[in-house]
Amino acid sequence: MNVEELRQLYAAGERDFSIADLRGAALENINLSGAILHGAMLDEANLQQANLSRADLSGATLSGADLTGANLSKADLSDAILDNAILEGAILDEAVLNQADLKAANLEQAILSHADIREADLSKANLSAADLSGADLAIADLSDANLHQAALERTNLTAANLENTNLEGTILEGGNNNLAT
Repeated sequence: MNVEELRQLYAAGERDFSIADLRGAALENINLSGAILHGAMLDEANLQQANLSRADLSGATLSGADLTGANLSKADLSDAILDNAILEGAILDEAVLNQADLKAANLEQAILSHADIREADLSKANLSAADLSGADLAIADLSDANLHQAALERTNLTAANLENTNLEGTILEGGNNNLAT
């Protein structure tokens, strides 16, 4: 499937694009709100400013994808592979990222408020100035991550791994900070 086919099918009302191969595709500014991309291959894809709100990206591979400024609010990214992805300024409020692989991902200034990020691998991720207020990071691996000036108010960090994590300027008020590092 190529990008033009995807756009035409979506415009015609099709929403199920499970296991689509869109590796390296130029999908900037695309609207795929509510699309089913379960298991899709989007490695190295350009999804800057894309609207993927309420999309099902569970089990999708987005290694090295550029999602700068993308809207992923209420999207399902459980078990997705987003290692080395660029999510700078992305909107992920109320998104499901449990057990997602976000190793070395750039989430600088991303909005992850009230997101489900349980058991996710965020090791070496850049979460500088990210909004994680109300997020559930129970059992998440944040080792060697950068949380400089991140907002973690009312965040659940129960049993999260914060070994060698940069927490300088981070606000941890009102959350469950029962940490096992």
